Amino acid sequence: MFQEINDFIDTLLANIGIFGPILGCFFITFESILPFLPLFVFITLNFLAFGNIGGFIISWIFTCLGCSLSFFLFRKKVQTWFYKRLHKKGLISKETIDLITNLKFEELTTIIALPFTPAFLVNIAAGLSDMSYKKFLTALMLGKIFLVYFWGFVGVSLVDSIKNPIYLVRVGLLLVVAYIISKVINKKFKIK
Repeated sequence: MFQEINDFIDTLLANIGIFGPILGCFFITFESILPFLPLFVFITLNFLAFGNIGGFIISWIFTCLGCSLSFFLFRKKVQTWFYKRLHKKGLISKETIDLITNLKFEELTTIIALPFTPAFLVNIAAGLSDMSYKKFLTALMLGKIFLVYFWGFVGVSLVDSIKNPIYLVRVGLLLVVAYIISKVINKKFKIK
């Protein structure tokens, strides 16, 4: 079954040509706004089309771009409406917004780095809160390194990661490294 899926992907990439990766980049960007798009599929296709290094760089750039667009969309276009409507009706409290705003840098980086965290929810929450863009962008750029690596690694070698759990242990170690690096960056640049 996995071999048939692999053959299908190879045939698809061969028939689509350069338009496949372009569509993959487009969909990666908009996955941060439209949550029903499967990010791991597009990252896997980029890894398959461009190789591990090229696929990683392209996927990382476009997922960071998409998350930034989503952040600004909610910050500039929705935040005022949000406060007027939802806060007035008591659907969300000031304490909740403050909790999101005051997330520590390393906590935000870890949340972004987790493979199963819905990116659109993080983007929306950060955009609606009073979190600084500098804090969001720095955590985003660092956290997405681990997320893109995870999905590329697991997507390309899905069978191997199921057969050999050491691959998943490596990804867990990467999350710990992401947390430690975010602590160091937080202390060095004093990101609050």
